[in-house]
Amino acid sequence: MATSSSRPPRTDPLTLEVVELIGTVVARYHEEYEEAAGEHALTGAQARVLGLLSLEPIPMRRIAQKLKCEPSNITGIVDRLEARGLVERRPDPADRRVKLAGPTDEGRRVARSLRDSLSFAREPLAELTHEERLSLRGLLRRMVGEETEGTESAESAEDTAD
Repeated sequence: MATSSSRPPRTDPLTLEVVELIGTVVARYHEEYEEAAGEHALTGAQARVLGLLSLEPIPMRRIAQKLKCEPSNITGIVDRLEARGLVERRPDPADRRVKLAGPTDEGRRVARSLRDSLSFAREPLAELTHEERLSLRGLLRRMVGEETEGTESAESAEDTAD
């Protein structure tokens, strides 16, 4: 007979509800993202890569790490985005052996259009004050194990956007 100490601890109802709510938010965001990507004749994966690259050119291996997928998958996605004129590969000025993927002007335009069309990503956050959004960001970063240092530039950018 198993003792009570051998059973895994029961998850409390509040934790279960929070996990369920996070799952609902993520599912709704992905659903809308896939729909927005389709309007640009992109797959969701292509749209995510393009969105990531619109921030700055990134080495292919780093894209795979950020999106938690195999580098070979990223190569295929970037190939297709490059064929459409949305992305270009260029040597890394710091290490010419490394190839950076970066958006073309058209790629930046499409990425901006994708971001602008994602109303669900904005609407729930619009209900929160600036301080609540900062708090939520801090809590989420803590949950995923990211350090919260060095956030001043993001906060400054938010201050100018509000």
